Amino acid sequence: MSTDTTASVSTHILDTSVGRPAEGVAVQLAARGGRDAEWQALGGSATDADGRCKDLPVLPEGTTHVRLDFAVERYFESDSEKKQADAQQDAPANRDSGAFFPEVAITFAVKPGEHYHVPLLLNPFGYSVYRGS
Repeated sequence: MSTDTTASVSTHILDTSVGRPAEGVAVQLAARGGRDAEWQALGGSATDADGRCKDLPVLPEGTTHVRLDFAVERYFESDSEKKQADAQQDAPANRDSGAFFPEVAITFAVKPGEHYHVPLLLNPFGYSVYRGS
């Protein structure tokens, strides 16, 4: 929850290769107070059955930049449904891992008093993100 002196962050993941939420993806949250400051790891969560992280840590006062790190490789390795989606997309059958991008790191600027919802649209060979509502 944001206040006048802090921002807040939420996220969810939709696996566009199967048209469903991505469950069980580990998400880590880090913040910094200025572009030259060191990143402070705040903790993390994992996506639920709806693809949402409902318990991300609170941002400290003075946060100006946030980074969300999504560990997607295990998600793609673990589900046969995604392998079927790969086959339907003429994806290469033999590759080094279950995903071309084993992790996705999203960095964005924040302002106090604002809420930032950052959805990740994911498939085995690409992703996009945007500021949601």
